[in-house]
Amino acid sequence: MREPHAPLPPGAVVRLDGALLALEAPEHVLMLHKPAGQVVAGRDPEGRGTVFEHLHAVLPEALRGFEWYAVGRLDRDTTGLLLFTNAPELIARIASPERALPKRYVAGVAGQPTEAALARLRAGLVLEDGPTRPAQARLREDGRVELTLTEGRHHQVKRMLAAVGHPVRSLHREAVGEVVLDVEAGAWRLLEPRECTQGLRLARENA
Repeated sequence: MREPHAPLPPGAVVRLDGALLALEAPEHVLMLHKPAGQVVAGRDPEGRGTVFEHLHAVLPEALRGFEWYAVGRLDRDTTGLLLFTNAPELIARIASPERALPKRYVAGVAGQPTEAALARLRAGLVLEDGPTRPAQARLREDGRVELTLTEGRHHQVKRMLAAVGHPVRSLHREAVGEVVLDVEAGAWRLLEPRECTQGLRLARENA
């Protein structure tokens, strides 16, 4: 078979100049420490840059050829852990609301939240799009609020903190599941298999 666009039957073997070619790309998940100012979109009308442009610029050639998909979103001015994968079927498995994968944020807010305000966050709030799940909330020594959610609605952290009287001034995501951000701003690294199977709970049922 010499037609380059011909479909391959199951079990087909492909060779190029006698060398056996792998027909399936390996599945990768990587973390990026998203800097402020970049958008999680294919293009930026404001011209300040996208995370995909940034990623293409910093990845080695061996990884640059894959098509990378962002797992979820972060606002332009939100920094921190953003996951990418070259296997689109993994996106739903990581981001599915039913899996309730915790996401930990740290927010600089207006004012000094009281224990009563934190208790409201822990109990769950009623927002304009319905009640939220209970969250883990505590005040750090530096005055920032640490908030861990098991859902990911639009601007949820900002809306929850505004609802208890403390609008967000800065927002940073530290962790998704058990995967904790550990690279500098703008840097990236591939996740280890254990981080995917255990940290992101991607272990297959029949594994």
